[in-house]
Amino acid sequence: MRYLPVAAAVVAVSALVACGGSKRADSGALASAGGSAYKAMSLTDGEIATMSDQSCTAMDRKNHIAPPGSRYAARLNQVIRRMPASVNGRTANYKVYMTKDVNAWAMANGCIRVYSGLMDLMNDDELRGVIGHEIGHVALGHSKSRMQTAYAASAVRELAGASGGVAARLSQSEAGDLGEKFINAQFSQANESAADNYSFDLLTERRLERRGLVSAFDKLARLDGGGSGSSLLSSHPPSADRSSRMQSRLDASR
Repeated sequence: MRYLPVAAAVVAVSALVACGGSKRADSGALASAGGSAYKAMSLTDGEIATMSDQSCTAMDRKNHIAPPGSRYAARLNQVIRRMPASVNGRTANYKVYMTKDVNAWAMANGCIRVYSGLMDLMNDDELRGVIGHEIGHVALGHSKSRMQTAYAASAVRELAGASGGVAARLSQSEAGDLGEKFINAQFSQANESAADNYSFDLLTERRLERRGLVSAFDKLARLDGGGSGSSLLSSHPPSADRSSRMQSRLDASR
């Protein structure tokens, strides 16, 4: 996803996100980078879920969701039929955004959104691989870290300070701003690779076709080479490298 320059406090949060939010980080150094960054890293799971609920609702209002009877909704329901119904104890909520963008994302509250542009590009096995990757970000805690980064970059932190807590009811514009910053925040390359492996293992466990992970990254690599500007591509490691890693895992498992 496109990188948006932010304040030094956010850089401090992003540095922690890149190393998995290590508890060994110097909290004093983090605090000196900005109180908002320090607060962001101390957000509880409940606070993250509350912000995710509100920002996901705001993003749903801003986007055209495929109606239940549409071919996109029907296809997604078929694709996820054997995928997890919950992630980290939270019910998975899958919906399609009708947009030509090639993208998908998932929040820590179980909000999983797939763009119709991605569905047009991918076959069912490939789509399952990408969705498994996004679920991996939630299961591995990356989406929580990403919301922490978004919180530190948004005006929501100021509202939280004034109200005495981050669980304050956000306006639609505030929740929408938080959601946009979540979607545009970057995962580290290590996080992306870990989510790829999670998807491979998930598909293996559920006896689903794994070759889609290889061909999905091949397709993204061709788009990347063509300078498509896809949101899904711009924040991820080179798609060709990811395809090769998944092919190696597939070969080793035979």
